[in-house]
Amino acid sequence: MILQALTEYYRTLENSGQLSPLGWGEAKVSYALCIGPEGALEQVVSLQTEQKKGKKTVLRPQIMRLPAPVKRTVGIVPNFLCDNASYLLGVDNKGKPQRTLECFQACKALHEELLDGVDSPAAQAVLAFFRTWQPEQAAGHPALADCWEELMAGGNLVFRHDGAFVHEDALVRRAWDDHYRAEGDGPQMICLVTGEHGTVESTHPSVKNVYGAQSSGAALVSFNAPAFCSYGKEQNYNAPTSKYAAFAYTTALNHLLSDREHAYRMGDTTVVCWARCGGDVYQNMMGWMFFGQEPAYTLSDLQSALKGLCSGRAVELDGARLDPDMDFYILGISPNAARLSVRFFLRNSFGAFLRNAQAHQQRLEIVKPAYDKFDTIPMWKLLDETVNQNSRDKTPAPNMAGEVLRSVLTDTRYPATLLNGVALRIRAEHSVTRGRAAILKAYYLKNTHPDVPKEVLTVSLNPDSTNVPYNLGRLFSVLEAVQSSATPGINTTIKDKYFNSASATPAVVFPVLVNLAQKHLKKLDGGLRTYYDKQITGLLSKLGERYPSRLNLPQQGSFQLGYYHQTQSRFEKKEEKQYV
Repeated sequence: MILQALTEYYRTLENSGQLSPLGWGEAKVSYALCIGPEGALEQVVSLQTEQKKGKKTVLRPQIMRLPAPVKRTVGIVPNFLCDNASYLLGVDNKGKPQRTLECFQACKALHEELLDGVDSPAAQAVLAFFRTWQPEQAAGHPALADCWEELMAGGNLVFRHDGAFVHEDALVRRAWDDHYRAEGDGPQMICLVTGEHGTVESTHPSVKNVYGAQSSGAALVSFNAPAFCSYGKEQNYNAPTSKYAAFAYTTALNHLLSDREHAYRMGDTTVVCWARCGGDVYQNMMGWMFFGQEPAYTLSDLQSALKGLCSGRAVELDGARLDPDMDFYILGISPNAARLSVRFFLRNSFGAFLRNAQAHQQRLEIVKPAYDKFDTIPMWKLLDETVNQNSRDKTPAPNMAGEVLRSVLTDTRYPATLLNGVALRIRAEHSVTRGRAAILKAYYLKNTHPDVPKEVLTVSLNPDSTNVPYNLGRLFSVLEAVQSSATPGINTTIKDKYFNSASATPAVVFPVLVNLAQKHLKKLDGGLRTYYDKQITGLLSKLGERYPSRLNLPQQGSFQLGYYHQTQSRFEKKEEKQYV
């Protein structure tokens, strides 16, 4: 299903000219070898461009569409018309001159095989270059003197003849296309992706730009041990995929992963999404709605489009038509040595995904502090609430990102790992942040529990609630405010010392805290003392004569929500200033 969706996406982008055709791909190129009609190296021209990196300007290789590169391991395998100095010039600084010479000879043989008989001046110039070039004399060649160190660093090179790149020559391109389509001695089988009969690809191209994976790329489909094989088949013959399909799905996936604006990191998982029609507007909309991407359009336009799509109507946004019934895909992958693990793969209509995401955001809605700049809580920030931000490793639990994302986009119950992660952070830090309170509210709205009634799952303070744990949390917030007003700048507050025990064993802690508050009230003057005294008295009347001896985990969630609501209510209304 994943490979089929990616292959279909490749066809869409290829037809629109956004992706390379079969046998071609994008590569980073640093220099061009300018050769004459007789193959002589006349000049080496830099193809690097200046790009911003933070506050600095750096030189980066140019991205060019070239013959598809091979997948290298430890063997000697040359590329056509684009490679490093080891293959095209027969020189490097690796200290293995014999192997370097073998690389050059292999590259020479490949070009002679493909270009022999091609009636093109550019092709004949390349052949002449390989026949006349002497690797042992390269170090003293005047054309290489100014860029020798850069060439030794391993950047890619291409050929240029008569002011044009050789790989752009029409006859050379035809020679490569014929070779690529005919290449391969694998068995003829039915492709499991396309359903067509053809040559099976034994080794699929690498997938790059996955967070945490090898920079050289990793494999999405691979078989490297007898335990993974069947019926005596080796490598990817166990899952027959045609040459075209292997190229198509890897090209499409690499295209998605290389787009930094639409590739998202969640924990150890890299997430990409796409619409079957290939429209970027769909990705922009989902990125803003769910992943916290900076909006590419005005907020009013986005909200209007969201309202229409969620109601099942097609809308216009930035000149593009958005169809709520359009097939939309979300893929999450993470590294596993030289391979990739699929964390999740979700398919639904675009409108359904948006409705589920909107329902999730509505469940998360809660009063926020004035300093919080986020109107909604994106997924990455949600997961961050389960991690110690002072630790060296700030990555959430490996499976949590996928589990949470899947539950949101399929509108199912939130995973228990999310609640446990938040509970652990609150217990460790004695802090109920906006994100943690929002998670508690959303979790119990979706995963209903009798100990967390809807009356406590409100956006802001519910003064009419009779829920005992909720009102205990409110009372704790008031007692904390009394202490803060009586002893400004105190280093250790009751929250630091008693928050966990108060939420777990109220009967043991609250009598002590209430008595302490009476001493603090005596230090206050005028209306402020009266105000706090009325608040404490009102909350105590809701709690009755006895405090609960113990609160379970859901009841502790009600306590924490009550504490958060009461605290934010105090700051919002500036009640202390009113009564001073």
